[in-house]
Amino acid sequence: MRITKNNIPAKIDVPGALARQATGFGDSSDYAMLGAEYFTLGAGTDIAPLLQGLQDDACHAPHWGFMLSGAVVVTYTDNTTESCVGDDVFYWPPGHSVRVVEDAEIILFSPQAEHGAVMDHMLARMAG
Repeated sequence: MRITKNNIPAKIDVPGALARQATGFGDSSDYAMLGAEYFTLGAGTDIAPLLQGLQDDACHAPHWGFMLSGAVVVTYTDNTTESCVGDDVFYWPPGHSVRVVEDAEIILFSPQAEHGAVMDHMLARMAG
């Protein structure tokens, strides 16, 4: 689920202030603490091989975030894909992988326990 910044409905629009709000943007009630994450990813990066061995060979943490720049393709376990580009606000539910099409800067908010476990698995895969 993604939406471009300018397509998020304005909730408050007065001189000097514009507040946009996209409602129904993923449910975080089943998770504890969130981590704030900043990713810088080069074009060609594909995390799919690093996710092998996890449930469904996918990241099982949900993410809410903002694409500062670049472009990625998110592939879900049902084989659907979604492209996210600069200025997109997004929600990636559990069960996904990411491939970077253009150098990307991404801000994520993720359940820290779940995403920490995924990143630890990825580090172990990189270490061999």
